[in-house]
Amino acid sequence: MIDERTEEAASLYALELLEGEEKAAFESRLQKDASLKRFVEELRESSTALAMLAPPAQPAPALKDRVFASLPREQAAPPAQVVPVPLAPWIGWAAAACFALGAAYLGQLYVSSEAELAGLRTQESLARIDGENARQLLEAERLLAQVQISDLRTAQSRIASLQQQADLAQLKISSLASLLSDSPEAQAIAVWNPLAQEGVLTVANLPTLPVDRDYQLWVIDPQYPIPVDGGVFTVEPTNGEARLQFKPKEPIAHIAKFAVSLERKGGVPKAEGPMVLISP
Repeated sequence: MIDERTEEAASLYALELLEGEEKAAFESRLQKDASLKRFVEELRESSTALAMLAPPAQPAPALKDRVFASLPREQAAPPAQVVPVPLAPWIGWAAAACFALGAAYLGQLYVSSEAELAGLRTQESLARIDGENARQLLEAERLLAQVQISDLRTAQSRIASLQQQADLAQLKISSLASLLSDSPEAQAIAVWNPLAQEGVLTVANLPTLPVDRDYQLWVIDPQYPIPVDGGVFTVEPTNGEARLQFKPKEPIAHIAKFAVSLERKGGVPKAEGPMVLISP
């Protein structure tokens, strides 16, 4: 954004009124600031337009005759050359005032346009984020509905085993969506058996981690002040898939959410790293 002091310097520069170090400093900044350069060009165009608006100064046709008639006869001979009548000195100041008003108007219009453009960019970014979140949610629901995670067939065998201990209606099945901007396609499904206090987590498309890092599963139960550790896991380098059979460190009464974070190798008792997956 161009401040008031810079606008004043730009106006003087457009009128060729800057000199010495001030002119050199302004020209150096002008080379680096594209918006300031456009502003100076607009000021120059405005000053040119204002100059063209001033009508040419022409003396009245009878002025010369009246001047000669008022002189003594011995001085009445017309001069050999007509001297043009100079413009009144206030005309220059009037033009400068008009130029300053025009520059102020253009500056205000420029600032308003920049603010409006910034607002539109913000709205576009928010719309893009909302669209991406909706896309990820729909993708997770599609994977859950169609059971398309490649390793889910293995998980289904574990589900069948869990169903022998509890009615299917008791199982909690949750989809986890990605929170990674660089891996929005990451997905996971968690199946929890409250009677057996154990479950299965199947993930796909997670980025491969360095050797000193692990993914860690967390079970969020409102009765505990912090999420309960569900275990650590790594993924296959080729496809980012993994399967974790987990049993939380504490008894779980009600699961509000599942989450996966990026932690130190071997896991931590309390989440420290960023969350990469979370259920609705």
